[in-house]
Amino acid sequence: MMSEATVADTRRLNLKPQDLTDAYGPPSNFLEIDIFNPQTVGVGRARYTSYELRMRTNLPIFKLKESCVRRRYSDFEWLKNELERDSKIVVPPLPGKALKRQLPFRGDEGIFEESFIEERRQGLEQFINKIAGHPLAQNERCLHMFLQEEAIDRNYVPGKVRQ
Repeated sequence: MMSEATVADTRRLNLKPQDLTDAYGPPSNFLEIDIFNPQTVGVGRARYTSYELRMRTNLPIFKLKESCVRRRYSDFEWLKNELERDSKIVVPPLPGKALKRQLPFRGDEGIFEESFIEERRQGLEQFINKIAGHPLAQNERCLHMFLQEEAIDRNYVPGKVRQ
Protein backbone atom coordinates (compact mmCIF):
# COMPACT_ATOMS: atom_id res chain seq x y z
CA MET A 1 0.00 0.00 0.00
CA MET A 2 1.37 3.43 -0.90
CA SER A 3 1.51 6.07 1.78
CA GLU A 4 0.19 9.58 1.14
CA ALA A 5 3.70 11.00 1.44
CA THR A 6 4.87 9.02 -1.59
CA VAL A 7 1.98 10.29 -3.67
CA ALA A 8 2.62 13.91 -2.65
CA ASP A 9 6.30 13.57 -3.53
CA THR A 10 5.71 12.28 -7.05
CA ARG A 11 3.10 14.97 -7.72
CA ARG A 12 5.67 17.60 -6.88
CA LEU A 13 8.19 16.16 -9.32
CA ASN A 14 5.94 16.16 -12.39
CA LEU A 15 5.89 19.93 -12.80
CA LYS A 16 7.17 20.42 -16.33
CA PRO A 17 9.50 18.45 -18.55
CA GLN A 18 12.97 19.95 -18.65
CA ASP A 19 14.52 20.56 -22.01
CA LEU A 20 18.27 20.47 -22.58
CA THR A 21 18.84 24.20 -22.21
CA ASP A 22 17.15 24.08 -18.78
CA ALA A 23 19.15 21.09 -17.71
CA TYR A 24 22.55 22.30 -18.89
CA GLY A 25 22.17 26.08 -18.99
CA PRO A 26 23.48 28.34 -16.24
CA PRO A 27 21.40 28.07 -13.06
CA SER A 28 18.70 30.70 -12.92
CA ASN A 29 19.02 33.48 -10.37
CA PHE A 30 18.33 32.37 -6.87
CA LEU A 31 18.06 33.99 -3.48
CA GLU A 32 17.31 31.88 -0.43
CA ILE A 33 16.95 33.19 3.09
CA ASP A 34 16.45 30.91 6.07
CA ILE A 35 15.66 32.08 9.54
CA PHE A 36 16.54 29.59 12.23
CA ASN A 37 18.15 28.99 15.63
CA PRO A 38 16.09 31.41 17.77
CA GLN A 39 17.81 32.42 21.02
CA THR A 40 16.22 34.25 23.92
CA VAL A 41 18.57 36.35 26.04
CA GLY A 42 18.33 38.94 28.80
CA VAL A 43 16.00 39.31 31.77
CA GLY A 44 12.78 41.17 32.47
CA ARG A 45 12.11 44.09 30.14
CA ALA A 46 15.48 43.66 28.44
CA ARG A 47 14.64 40.08 27.41
CA TYR A 48 14.33 39.40 23.69
CA THR A 49 14.64 36.66 21.09
CA SER A 50 17.02 36.91 18.17
CA TYR A 51 17.14 34.72 15.07
CA GLU A 52 19.91 33.63 12.78
CA LEU A 53 19.38 34.77 9.21
CA ARG A 54 21.29 32.88 6.53
CA MET A 55 21.27 34.07 2.95
CA ARG A 56 22.53 32.32 -0.17
CA THR A 57 22.35 33.91 -3.60
CA ASN A 58 24.01 34.19 -6.97
CA LEU A 59 22.54 37.63 -7.74
CA PRO A 60 25.36 39.97 -8.81
CA ILE A 61 23.95 42.91 -6.83
CA PHE A 62 24.83 41.25 -3.50
CA LYS A 63 28.43 41.64 -2.39
CA LEU A 64 28.47 38.37 -0.44
CA LYS A 65 27.11 35.23 -2.01
CA GLU A 66 26.61 33.71 1.42
CA SER A 67 26.09 35.48 4.70
CA CYS A 68 24.83 34.80 8.19
CA VAL A 69 23.73 37.45 10.70
CA ARG A 70 21.62 37.62 13.89
CA ARG A 71 18.52 39.80 13.95
CA ARG A 72 15.70 40.50 16.38
CA TYR A 73 12.13 41.57 15.70
CA SER A 74 12.90 45.29 16.14
CA ASP A 75 15.55 45.00 13.37
CA PHE A 76 12.86 43.74 11.00
CA GLU A 77 10.67 46.69 12.02
CA TRP A 78 13.58 49.02 11.26
CA LEU A 79 13.98 47.51 7.77
CA LYS A 80 10.26 47.78 7.06
CA ASN A 81 10.23 51.46 8.11
CA GLU A 82 13.30 52.27 6.02
CA LEU A 83 11.83 50.65 2.91
CA GLU A 84 8.47 52.35 3.38
CA ARG A 85 10.14 55.71 3.72
CA ASP A 86 12.73 55.48 0.93
CA SER A 87 11.35 53.22 -1.76
CA LYS A 88 8.27 52.81 -3.88
CA ILE A 89 7.79 49.24 -2.73
CA VAL A 90 4.59 48.05 -1.12
CA VAL A 91 6.16 46.42 1.93
CA PRO A 92 4.38 43.29 3.17
CA PRO A 93 3.21 43.26 6.80
CA LEU A 94 5.37 41.82 9.56
CA PRO A 95 3.94 39.13 11.80
CA GLY A 96 1.97 40.91 14.57
CA LYS A 97 3.42 42.57 17.65
CA ALA A 98 1.58 40.11 19.94
CA LEU A 99 0.75 42.80 22.49
CA LYS A 100 -1.56 40.50 24.46
CA ARG A 101 1.30 38.09 24.96
CA GLN A 102 3.32 40.85 26.60
CA LEU A 103 0.83 41.48 29.40
CA PRO A 104 2.10 40.71 32.91
CA PHE A 105 0.82 37.81 35.03
CA ARG A 106 0.38 35.35 32.21
CA GLY A 107 0.31 31.66 32.98
CA ASP A 108 2.75 30.96 30.17
CA GLU A 109 5.95 32.39 28.75
CA GLY A 110 4.12 34.93 26.58
CA ILE A 111 6.28 36.02 23.65
CA PHE A 112 9.01 33.62 24.81
CA GLU A 113 6.74 30.57 24.46
CA GLU A 114 8.28 28.11 21.98
CA SER A 115 5.17 27.85 19.79
CA PHE A 116 4.98 31.64 19.46
CA ILE A 117 8.68 31.94 18.63
CA GLU A 118 8.26 29.32 15.90
CA GLU A 119 5.19 31.07 14.49
CA ARG A 120 7.03 34.38 14.46
CA ARG A 121 10.11 32.77 12.89
CA GLN A 122 7.98 31.52 9.97
CA GLY A 123 6.35 34.93 9.57
CA LEU A 124 9.70 36.73 9.55
CA GLU A 125 11.09 34.24 7.03
CA GLN A 126 8.15 34.86 4.65
CA PHE A 127 8.48 38.61 5.15
CA ILE A 128 12.22 38.80 4.39
CA ASN A 129 12.02 36.41 1.41
CA LYS A 130 9.23 38.52 -0.15
CA ILE A 131 11.21 41.72 0.32
CA ALA A 132 14.60 40.38 -0.71
CA GLY A 133 13.05 38.87 -3.84
CA HIS A 134 11.70 42.26 -4.94
CA PRO A 135 13.91 43.80 -7.67
CA LEU A 136 13.42 47.36 -6.34
CA ALA A 137 14.22 46.37 -2.75
CA GLN A 138 17.44 44.72 -3.96
CA ASN A 139 18.77 48.19 -4.82
CA GLU A 140 18.27 49.59 -1.33
CA ARG A 141 21.28 49.94 0.96
CA CYS A 142 19.20 49.20 4.05
CA LEU A 143 18.36 45.72 2.73
CA HIS A 144 22.01 44.94 2.00
CA MET A 145 23.05 46.07 5.46
CA PHE A 146 20.22 44.11 7.07
CA LEU A 147 21.11 40.89 5.24
CA GLN A 148 24.88 41.04 5.11
CA GLU A 149 26.41 43.20 7.82
CA GLU A 150 27.03 42.05 11.36
CA ALA A 151 25.60 45.24 12.88
CA ILE A 152 22.95 47.60 11.55
CA ASP A 153 24.18 51.18 11.45
CA ARG A 154 21.01 53.16 12.18
CA ASN A 155 22.79 56.36 11.13
CA TYR A 156 23.61 55.08 7.66
CA VAL A 157 22.90 57.24 4.63
CA PRO A 158 19.96 55.73 2.72
CA GLY A 159 20.65 55.19 -0.96
CA LYS A 160 20.83 52.81 -3.87
CA VAL A 161 23.33 50.02 -4.32
CA ARG A 162 25.14 49.98 -7.65
CA GLN A 163 26.26 46.70 -9.14
